[in-house]
Amino acid sequence: MRRNARPQQKNNDSTESDMIRITQDMDRTSVLENLRKADGYYITNTARDMSQSDYKNRILLHTDLMAAEAREASGYFSLEITGGASVHVDILRKQVDPFLKLKLLRKAMPDTMFQTLCRGVNLFGYRPYPQNVIRFTVREFAKYVDVWRTFDFMNYIPNMQAVFEEVAKAGKINEPCICFSTGPEHTNEYYVAKVQEILDVTGDEIILCIKNHGGLGTPRRIGELVDAIKQQYPEIIIHYHGHNTDGNDIGRITEAILNGATIVDASDHAFTGFYGPPPILTVLQTMQDLGKTAIGIDEEAVIETSDVIRDQRPYYGQFEAQIKGFLPTVQIHKLPGGAMGSSLEQAAKGNFLDQMPDILHKELPKVQKELGNYWSVTPGSQILWTTAVSNVQNGRYESPSGDLRNLLLGKYGPFPFYKPADWIYEKVLGADWKVVLKQEGGVEDIADIDIEQERETLTERIGREPTEQQLVTYLQHPNDAVNFFKFEEEFGQTYVLPPSIFLREGGFSLGETLVFRDYDGKEHRIEVGPKQKNDSGDTDVYLNVDHHQRVFVFEPEAVEGVQAVLALSKEEIIDLAKTGDIRAPFAGNISEISVKVDQEVAEGDKVVIMEAMKMQTPVACEISGKVVSISAKVGDSLQPGDKILRIEEE
Repeated sequence: MRRNARPQQKNNDSTESDMIRITQDMDRTSVLENLRKADGYYITNTARDMSQSDYKNRILLHTDLMAAEAREASGYFSLEITGGASVHVDILRKQVDPFLKLKLLRKAMPDTMFQTLCRGVNLFGYRPYPQNVIRFTVREFAKYVDVWRTFDFMNYIPNMQAVFEEVAKAGKINEPCICFSTGPEHTNEYYVAKVQEILDVTGDEIILCIKNHGGLGTPRRIGELVDAIKQQYPEIIIHYHGHNTDGNDIGRITEAILNGATIVDASDHAFTGFYGPPPILTVLQTMQDLGKTAIGIDEEAVIETSDVIRDQRPYYGQFEAQIKGFLPTVQIHKLPGGAMGSSLEQAAKGNFLDQMPDILHKELPKVQKELGNYWSVTPGSQILWTTAVSNVQNGRYESPSGDLRNLLLGKYGPFPFYKPADWIYEKVLGADWKVVLKQEGGVEDIADIDIEQERETLTERIGREPTEQQLVTYLQHPNDAVNFFKFEEEFGQTYVLPPSIFLREGGFSLGETLVFRDYDGKEHRIEVGPKQKNDSGDTDVYLNVDHHQRVFVFEPEAVEGVQAVLALSKEEIIDLAKTGDIRAPFAGNISEISVKVDQEVAEGDKVVIMEAMKMQTPVACEISGKVVSISAKVGDSLQPGDKILRIEEE
């Protein structure tokens, strides 16, 4: 018997018609009708958000496939399994195709609707994309994704419109968000009016998400907001999404349901941590005591899911946040769960973890108020975070990022409540900031790109014609996509590897034999070694995987005693730039080189864009002249002081 054919649990006060499970094969109209007449509530398993918030997006497809059968039987409204930063991290850190992930999970979970988190005009990236790229991307992902939770960090509806239109054309479910925060400006009146703005664009056939990405406010505050929206729009379906950073999201979920929310978010208790969603089982137990039924849910399958994957959690321990425990101070700094773990990781790598209390509790709240008290969610949360870090380390607004500059120019949309003070504009845009604002300000109108030309470029870079889905991935994350395609072509698909192998710490010993089972239970055997030197002086290392042998060649190690290159100071890098020697001002990746050799440039021209902590910063030349050499290329990872290009002064 199929596992999901197991009889559904029922509440004594519910009728059979109340207990309809929503499945992937239902059309949009039927899904919305069942939600509107529901006498109870539905649950979305936000596995992706759990992975992003508590494990830096490192939960492997192997683990999700292990959980698939029990999750399928659990009877969720949806499984959030893609979107946000996961599409990027899939190819960057986990070497798995985000489309292959959806195909394999759909095969294992034919009934459960799949859900994504889309950043509107920013898609699954960190900055705005052309309209034709947005529409192309949504069309391809909509082949696998049923529910589209779409948000904009400025709550600027036009930034989401193209996604809304393509989702509707595909017959999928639009779930527009109102991003929630706290402060005197964040009133019920504001949010209710914002709902009307959404409905004016989408019509009534939607689910409305209250996106409490930081886990902000009290349970009472969330209950009041849900009630205010339902009072104005009685037929609207509300989906509450929150985080458990302060340990209080069960309370917020309770109040959301009691005041009329139809769907709420939670995740598998074996993996829930501090900054992501709370446990599903706790929601079930809490609401059952209040006489509220979780429609379609099989509690035994919910428990079984955690039993199946619990022993995998220790392998992900290396990605859990450096600060353990709940952080009620989130009500002060408002950093969302998705950014909390990555920010702590950046602080640890940058050796400023000891500065986190000052950054989180003093500087970040100050920056939020100064920059308009908008919503701290991607990419806005990165702008707030990097600005606060830079202010603490380099002086207030002394080293602004390119993205902060774009925010002040209104490239992401208008400030919702008030603009920053003039002195901040002057710090970031310069003494003639009013002229710059007049000439460059306003929402960026990004022209469509030539997708066929991009296809030709990708074909040239990987040596074969890409699939439509590969092209979609490339259009969002060009350099990382190319590196992934080449990796997969050379090494194959790695999703069969469990975390015990893929995430193993400490390396492998020569002569070691590893035995493991994949998610289907099939046993595999890896033999490491032996090694030998060949005639050229390189070292050959033999690797047997299921008795198939491969040989890897390693060049000789660097000769001991060679003097390491001394790091340049910030002042030395600035001085070199004044001579035309452009060096990396910080650790990051080259995302664009805007000039060519022999090109004439003028002082102040943008020559390079570097990316760090998901933020892009332009590097301008300090002199006028001609570009005589370029030492770096797009995609290179540089350290402070590494050479980029040289300009000769005329």
